[in-house]
Amino acid sequence: MNPANPSSSQELTCDLLVVGSGAGGLSTAIAARKHGLDVIVIEKATCFGGTTAFSGGVLWIPGNTQCAAPDTREAMRTYMQDQTGPFYQADAVDAFLDHAPEMVAWFERETAVRFVPTLYPDYHPDAPGGAAIGRSILAAPYDASQLGPELARLRPPLSTITFVGMMFNSSNADLKHFFRATKSVVSAAYVARRLGGHLLDLLRYRRGVQVTSGNALAARLAKTCFDLGIPIHTEAEARELLQADDRVTGARVHTPRGERRIRTRRGVVLACGGYPHDVARITQRYPHLASGGEHLSPVPAENTGDGLRLGAQVGGQVDERFDGVGAAAWMPVSRVPLSQGRTGVFPHLLDRYKPGIIGVLRNGRRFTNESHSYHDVGAAMIEACRDQRETAMWLLCDQATLSKYGLGYAKPAPMPVGGLIRKGYLFKGRTLADLAHAAGIDPEGLEATVREYNTGARNGEDRQFGRGTTAFNRYLADPDQQPNPCVAPIGAGPYYAVKVVMGDLGTFEGLRTTTEGQVLRADGQAVPGLYAVGNDRTSIMGGNYPGAGITLGPAMTFGWITGHHVAGAWPPDQRTAPTRKEACHAA
Repeated sequence: MNPANPSSSQELTCDLLVVGSGAGGLSTAIAARKHGLDVIVIEKATCFGGTTAFSGGVLWIPGNTQCAAPDTREAMRTYMQDQTGPFYQADAVDAFLDHAPEMVAWFERETAVRFVPTLYPDYHPDAPGGAAIGRSILAAPYDASQLGPELARLRPPLSTITFVGMMFNSSNADLKHFFRATKSVVSAAYVARRLGGHLLDLLRYRRGVQVTSGNALAARLAKTCFDLGIPIHTEAEARELLQADDRVTGARVHTPRGERRIRTRRGVVLACGGYPHDVARITQRYPHLASGGEHLSPVPAENTGDGLRLGAQVGGQVDERFDGVGAAAWMPVSRVPLSQGRTGVFPHLLDRYKPGIIGVLRNGRRFTNESHSYHDVGAAMIEACRDQRETAMWLLCDQATLSKYGLGYAKPAPMPVGGLIRKGYLFKGRTLADLAHAAGIDPEGLEATVREYNTGARNGEDRQFGRGTTAFNRYLADPDQQPNPCVAPIGAGPYYAVKVVMGDLGTFEGLRTTTEGQVLRADGQAVPGLYAVGNDRTSIMGGNYPGAGITLGPAMTFGWITGHHVAGAWPPDQRTAPTRKEACHAA
């Protein structure tokens, strides 16, 4: 059988068909295969890994055995209740809290997947039940050359957040060395080693193979699939679900070699990544698009809502209970001009937290705490721009700040920025008024905003929005900036700005399911033989974003649960559960 797509046979048969190759789908496939099922994974893109391969590779796993601080089940549940509000799903949340640490231990024991702890605070650490550290873990870096010939089909990382194709770790350690490369001998040596090794990899493999973050997680999961004999067929698009006696029994699949039918004995799992590129649905569900705004999603273009459409065609119900602001995980992004007329999308993951960078609307006014999470800043941006002709903000800073931290796709010194100014990505002005005119911002509003902001910033205070007052605000800031790592005054020009619009990391609304992943009809009955995982399943987070990894953590946990359920191995043997640290699970 061709590893890239199904064979010339018109029909294949397996126990379980998984549609989609992100973390949710591959976790399901691995769990089912480990319990003896014959599993096939199909992916309509030319590469596997899905959104996971673009992601930070962080999983939110309350009570994980690597936790670095005391935690309690009561606090975990309280935080989930607070964060999800009226959308709290008690059964699903309890299953997640019960089994997420167990899932992690199982994957580390049974597969090539490995994790390392992080210091990430919850995104709302001061909320009831919130934690200042310990609930998020990170996929360990991986040498993707271990994939052998399958390396060519691993989805590359998002190009706009790499440096000549080299990945940085989500723990932020790499970036600190790169920021200090011109100031520290140790950092300069570190950067030289990283660049040298990367260039050798490019010569040998034509791509970077020392992968981190979500790319490492996708590679580790795929390696496990291949080791277990689970084929991942790329360029294989599920067009229709097959049924017999009201039960889903397979799928009609389009491939470059023609149409194939894959019959199943146990069922089909939808893991297609939600609907961030389903133009019709996002126009209806995203409030800024309903009013004519712009949206740029950095997730794979293949995530066009296939799972939701397939599920609905056989009676599954798409859950649209979340209001417009809760439809997706928002990410402020900017459009990057690339070579040969191409454009890319840059997610603003780091710059907003740095001291001396602020965000303003077209009227020149700040509207939120820039050091809140990407989702919170995005939601605030949508609300602030409801009555305006576009949903956009401008991040701006002075020359010294640009040289130290960069701004968006513009890199810190000594990297040049002239090309980005000429291409219209980066705006520059000798004075704040000059910058405002160049960027299309109200000059009087901008000058007043900077004047007001600087009054408190000189003493490390954000008097308007309290920036730097939470552990999460400070986590990605600059600890060398005291007394507040998030706040510094905007100094002498020239000044720079980049226009930021709305994007997303994926959608929260999906198919209604049981805890085990069975897709439900409007009457609450399960569609026999049909399951949904990942972003094709309604998020348990209720349209909110409580912490780093709240997509991948549940995706892998419920994928693991679904795989066990389909195989008839649920609930698992509790004797195989991990030893839980008393500090993390005190009642």
